[in-house]
Amino acid sequence: MKKLFLIITLLVLISCKSKEEKAEGSVDETSVKVSGQELFEGEGNCIACHKPDQKIVGPSLEEIAKIYKSKKGNIVLFLKEESEPIVDPSQYDIMKTNFAITKTMSDEQLQALEDYIYSFSK
Repeated sequence: MKKLFLIITLLVLISCKSKEEKAEGSVDETSVKVSGQELFEGEGNCIACHKPDQKIVGPSLEEIAKIYKSKKGNIVLFLKEESEPIVDPSQYDIMKTNFAITKTMSDEQLQALEDYIYSFSK
């Protein structure tokens, strides 16, 4: 478990560094449509723990979408750390490390992530 936590922490640190490098030459985000998939796979580094159809460290996108829809949850509020985890509360401590990333995202970016996740609902 300690190795897993160390790996996740390293991934978060690496993603934070690449985020700082991007900020130096960034484009005004209000003029660019935000892609949930690009955020998920890039800046958000969500793909390190979540896959579309299988549990890796965190639950699959299919499972997240299904549970949030059935319980009428709000993924954006969860990513802002303003609501309780409803999919897999036992993994909450691991997910907490990524809130440092998601809390810096705009509402538009978080909404794009939510829309991307819901695109996997069946």
